[in-house]
Amino acid sequence: MPDPGIPPAGTAAPGEAAERDFAVVGTPFRRVDGRAKVTGSTRFADDLSWPRMAFVKLARSTVPHARIRGIDLTRAERVPGVLGFLTGADLPSTFGILPVSQDEHALARDLVRHVGDPIAAVAATSEDAAHEAALAIEVDYELLPTIGSVEEAIATPEPRLHGYADRGNLHKVVSMEFGDVEAGFAEADRVFEDLFFYDGNTHLPLEQHATVALPEDEGRVTVWSSTQTPHYLHRALTRVLGLPASHIRVVATPNGGGFGGKSDPFGHEIVCAAMALKLGRPARIALTREEVFYCHRGRHPVLMRLRTGVRADGTLTGQSLETTLDGGAYGSYGVASTYYTGALQTVTYRLPRYRFEAIRAFTNKPACGPKRGHGTPQPRFGWEVQLDKIAVELGLDPAALRLRNLEQPGTVTANWLRLGTVGLGSCIEAVVAGSRFRERWGRMPEGRGLGLACGSYLCGAGLPIYWNHMPQSGVAIHLDRGGGVAVFCGQTEIGQGSDSVLAAVVAEVLGVGLADIRLQVADTAFTPVDLGSYSSRVTLMVGHAAREAAERARETIARAVAAQLEVPAERLVFAERRVFDAADPGRGLAWEEAVIAAEARFGTLATTGSYIPPRSPGKYRGAGVGPSPTYSYSAAVVEVEVDRETGVWRPVQVWIAHDIGRAINPALVVGQVEGSVYMGLGEAMMEESAFRRLPKARSHALVHKFPSVLEYKSLTFEEMPPVTTYLIEEPDPAGPFGAKEVGQGPLLPIPPACANAIFDAVGVRIDQVPIHPHMVLKALEAKAKGRPPRHGPERFPEVEAELKLATGRKSKDGTMTERDEALRAGSVAVLTTKLEGKRGE
Repeated sequence: MPDPGIPPAGTAAPGEAAERDFAVVGTPFRRVDGRAKVTGSTRFADDLSWPRMAFVKLARSTVPHARIRGIDLTRAERVPGVLGFLTGADLPSTFGILPVSQDEHALARDLVRHVGDPIAAVAATSEDAAHEAALAIEVDYELLPTIGSVEEAIATPEPRLHGYADRGNLHKVVSMEFGDVEAGFAEADRVFEDLFFYDGNTHLPLEQHATVALPEDEGRVTVWSSTQTPHYLHRALTRVLGLPASHIRVVATPNGGGFGGKSDPFGHEIVCAAMALKLGRPARIALTREEVFYCHRGRHPVLMRLRTGVRADGTLTGQSLETTLDGGAYGSYGVASTYYTGALQTVTYRLPRYRFEAIRAFTNKPACGPKRGHGTPQPRFGWEVQLDKIAVELGLDPAALRLRNLEQPGTVTANWLRLGTVGLGSCIEAVVAGSRFRERWGRMPEGRGLGLACGSYLCGAGLPIYWNHMPQSGVAIHLDRGGGVAVFCGQTEIGQGSDSVLAAVVAEVLGVGLADIRLQVADTAFTPVDLGSYSSRVTLMVGHAAREAAERARETIARAVAAQLEVPAERLVFAERRVFDAADPGRGLAWEEAVIAAEARFGTLATTGSYIPPRSPGKYRGAGVGPSPTYSYSAAVVEVEVDRETGVWRPVQVWIAHDIGRAINPALVVGQVEGSVYMGLGEAMMEESAFRRLPKARSHALVHKFPSVLEYKSLTFEEMPPVTTYLIEEPDPAGPFGAKEVGQGPLLPIPPACANAIFDAVGVRIDQVPIHPHMVLKALEAKAKGRPPRHGPERFPEVEAELKLATGRKSKDGTMTERDEALRAGSVAVLTTKLEGKRGE
């Protein structure tokens, strides 16, 4: 049970009390789409239907890497009910989410790059007929070498999966240094070096991908899709279909979960629109669960080498991080993912000097991309486990070590990220007190242990994917004479409660009830642009835009009411569906009367609001990844039980604190925190995207081992432990009403806290996730034999050699290397910054 001095979820921590003078903000309320969700009236993409609907299915590659020599549709054409086909020749233009990686075809033209790559599409009068016809499509392949790992990508520079890669089949090579890291190591009493591995995994939303397209007059088309990013899907459709942007409308239907897996534009969405236009009738495609595994865009497998300098008292002096990412067959968000494996290392603890080097390799697997925490859980796992090792080796308390090195609010980190409020210290104190960590850590019975870890995440990316000076989020409000408030915004509800946040902000400013608000969201034809539900950006960015639009509406109404009541406008109060005089609350107008008075005076009432994040102080190549208006922070303690005989371990209790700034709806916030805990435990215990080769197949096919929820393991109610959640409220000026993100950050401390708890329980280190029982047994066996009590990756000389070659560290004799020449030409992203006197600039 939590310590009685620690507040329950939904209240502020001691010393962090936030004034609560709001009517809606800060009060738990039922989500505005809750009734529709529980009654089944929410219409997801696959629920939509029109007369004469055509059903679309895809023929997918059965080999991992090959040239397409021919496609034979003869047998497929004979299937009753078939309406038409599309191949790569019909859709020759490439697309992608990032401007630097427009490397995908809706249907493969010349090459297939992984098992499951879409090759042809068929439409039929029934889904069964379309499925039968897709299976009847015959493809003639010329097999090419299969690349199944980063090491194989390094060893196989040709043939290239994509011609634009930085080097052979290395998609991206990154090297950055901030300050003299070697000097930092020289100042240290100890330099700790560890190798960690974080396996890939997938999102596993309940809803599979689905898209419906409706052709309209004048060659226009409307597309409804389960996407997190309707704005970017609209761009991709415009590019591939060759239509004017104004002729395409995209509506993001409510998502049954996304977690990043629906952040890319996908080939099936484009194919569905193209098929509808070709046939002149509505078309629908719904992917099977196996096909969702082929779409993937899940967590990158990342190998990490981490070196950290520390003084005897625990003060950090510098860090060097190397990461290698298995990116799969396409770019996706991969360039950003690569930078994210290093960008946020500096925002929790003060690192005066920092070096980051990384490579992302193309392999013949489904493409990796953004999953909850996008690129940051992997290095955070290594960093927090290494901190635990440092604490043990130096005889320090793990909580005290972290508190000693906390970054301070308002500072600029070594890699030029400007911080807002930092509630991490309060988070640590909350979970340490609640779990009685200081009293119990290192003193529990054999087989029981506690682990502490922390994390941080963005409150929205500071820059848009396509750099420009336009708002990243916009909101429009229309007030009608009946008192209704119509709110238009391009944000996408993916289950996280963003509709409720949007409605709450507007209701708070105007003093009306949530029932007065009607939302029109995620429609590129009718709503202002919002860039999408990713990077935990919606609460902060949409919230600011909504507040600005609502405040403008309030100002307009206040002018009209002030004139009618003959009182100063600044003395008016908007509350309880009234506008009244603060000096004489009995004098005022009902909300509907106030709206009518304003419309009579000013005409139709409509206002807009928008938000552009502040620019980052960093000015270097790669500085676009990492900046955010502010950052959220989390700390967690996990208690585990480990069976020494079997290696089986289970979480017994989780205590987690999240620096939320101010909770717009505490009930939703707690749900997001506990959802992150659930996902983090799954990644720590069992989730992995495993692949296997078929040695007898002529192609040496590399196939997904578990493309099914029956075999891909995730947590059930049986494994999910009790969770005690603390919301740390210190309103951040950068957020609307002081709010920060909560959708992704709380996942980060969970996997390393589990690993640290296993060490406390049985004295062995597991330096990789997921942590399987056999790994625990191997480490215990090593311990019994007097070897280092550890299980994890060993050194990969090929990877380390390639990093040194690709990033070109100076040779020991100090002579000029390839990297030094490249630096002079500006072709490698490197920044060496002398920080003395500049951190506060």
